[in-house]
Amino acid sequence: MTISAETRVDLTRFWTTIERSAQIGIGRPGGLSRLTLGDADRDMRDQFVAWCREAGLSVTVDTMGNIFGRRAGRDDSLPPILIGSHLDTQINGGRFDGIVGVLAGLEVVRTLNDAGHTTRRPIVVVDWTNEEGARFSPPMVASGCFVGRYAPDWCHDLVADDGARFGDELERIGYKGDVACEAGAIDAYFELHIEQGPILDAEGKQVGLVTGGYPSYGMRVRFDGETAHTGPTPMDLRRNALVAGARFLTAVDDIGWECAALDGKATGSRLAAWPNKPGILSERAECVADVRHPDPVAARVMAERVRRAAQEAAARAGCTVTMEDEWFWGGDIFDAGLIALIRDEAVRQGYDWRDIRSQAGHDAYHLAMHCPSAMIFTPCKGGITHNNRESCDIEDFRADLNMLLHAAVRRADR
Repeated sequence: MTISAETRVDLTRFWTTIERSAQIGIGRPGGLSRLTLGDADRDMRDQFVAWCREAGLSVTVDTMGNIFGRRAGRDDSLPPILIGSHLDTQINGGRFDGIVGVLAGLEVVRTLNDAGHTTRRPIVVVDWTNEEGARFSPPMVASGCFVGRYAPDWCHDLVADDGARFGDELERIGYKGDVACEAGAIDAYFELHIEQGPILDAEGKQVGLVTGGYPSYGMRVRFDGETAHTGPTPMDLRRNALVAGARFLTAVDDIGWECAALDGKATGSRLAAWPNKPGILSERAECVADVRHPDPVAARVMAERVRRAAQEAAARAGCTVTMEDEWFWGGDIFDAGLIALIRDEAVRQGYDWRDIRSQAGHDAYHLAMHCPSAMIFTPCKGGITHNNRESCDIEDFRADLNMLLHAAVRRADR
């Protein structure tokens, strides 16, 4: 027996959780600045755990701070269904990015509680640590560790700009759990997310069925030079790492413009230098850059051009260069069966949908390496995101939440 085909989520209840989240870690007007493992992140985690327990979920936390709220199944030995996303935000973040995916999972289990239905398989609601990478690079690091892409000790040793160490911050806020960060058997993973692009809003579509992601390459690059006085040091003896970083990021931007006609994008998102003071040349600079393109071959070519640009920038500035970290995500990674299941629910419930590809990174990309995974996009006004003006209406979530509910339950009751 499963829930009625007419069962629907409580949209007002869902919106109340969004409104409560929007009060924790307030940033610029209308937005949030809830950086991972900061005090506001701790407060939001505490609220999420309280909500999970009120819904009758058993809560565990792993050694990377990932939070799991588990609703037991009729056969609790079966691999579970996971529904999740992240509660951390960018420094000038919005109220919906990631957050709606976690709270959507919570609303699914609350609706099942209302209906008095226990699924055959367990359902687990997840909050992944450090999806944004705004404080600790790279992004999506905890979900990556969960599927074996990163070693826990390596993750714990990541250091933020403020000097904080990832593992120490987990302990400080009380969320360094004692459960191993490893995936185990998972039946399926669902993630609901705002589109973070303008397509659904411009076309008036209620739902985006995510078929995959733009192939994307990211890298963290360090340039090493030497401090020296800006006055008497001859130009031919200078080893200015700040200049190397600036040349590199300008080259990255040029690569993006050269590929823009076919929707390629290249971004220099970070330049941090030391000492970075007047009167002295900087001896160290760290840059973060990424490239994205709908064509996987073109994306690989762009990434190689960025690597070469790093070497050229270092040579021109008399510096050395180290590729400290590289990552890749995207492609046609999502499970065809889950996509078909969600599409069937869109048709059955009469919602206006379209297939779409993600252009941003998501925890679902890592989960797709381990188990059948799928994403659902909701529209957001003008595609504005990673910005305090990020905006959605309550009705923007009706279709997606109800599709998620029925698709997840159908999968869980197999």
